[in-house]
Amino acid sequence: MEANGFIVSFKKRLVLGLSLLFCSLLYAQDGKQTEKSVVIDHNSADLNWGGCPEFMPAGCNIAVLHGDPAKTNSDILFKVPANSDIPLHWHNSAERMILISGEMEVTYEGEDTRTLKEGSYAYGPAQKPHTAKCKDKGPCVLFIAFEDPVDAFAGKGK
Repeated sequence: MEANGFIVSFKKRLVLGLSLLFCSLLYAQDGKQTEKSVVIDHNSADLNWGGCPEFMPAGCNIAVLHGDPAKTNSDILFKVPANSDIPLHWHNSAERMILISGEMEVTYEGEDTRTLKEGSYAYGPAQKPHTAKCKDKGPCVLFIAFEDPVDAFAGKGK
């Protein structure tokens, strides 16, 4: 009887183990484990540069690095020519930014103007109006991580 009980117990454990393995494989096929990493240079010919909203300066371009800009958590590159003024605007999302090239002045409503140099990090609160100016040290390329869908609205906003 003991041997028979051992076999039944072993079969139950085997079925349970195989079921768990199968479920974990299904999850890995469908979950974030299948998401691929991204490594790309800001000068890469593989970047797909598109236009900016109409109120932005001539020569403004955006390239999506990761994610879907219509959904949460996407990363973009924002590029404007040297000596460009970026008019007062705001975003629904907070922005986490690093200036990749150029030199840029940024002024958030009610705050002093700050100068970003290559490698500078900046955080912009959601819905806080701001202006910027790309100085004369070449085009400004800014990495921006958006928490919410990517958007930009001219003026003071809400």
